[in-house]
Amino acid sequence: MTLYRACRVETLAIAWLDDFTVVYHRPSGITHLLTAPAPEILAALGEAGMTLPDLHARLAASFELGDADGGGLPARIAELVAAGLVEPV
Repeated sequence: MTLYRACRVETLAIAWLDDFTVVYHRPSGITHLLTAPAPEILAALGEAGMTLPDLHARLAASFELGDADGGGLPARIAELVAAGLVEPV
């Protein structure tokens, strides 16, 4: 099963602006504007790495989520991977 981890904290500059989280990714030079649930996913994921079911369980402890397969988490992770903010391990 694939593990996913957030990119290293020192590679990011993060600021909060109303409903947005502004994330500057230093290695790519790209600034991302994130809204929920992306910042919450990054915070829960951390750098250690976890599987989607483990991530879903961690998020479900704090947020109301759909089921593990249909809750949209795989799509959100895929978006964060494409943005370079999360990487499969």
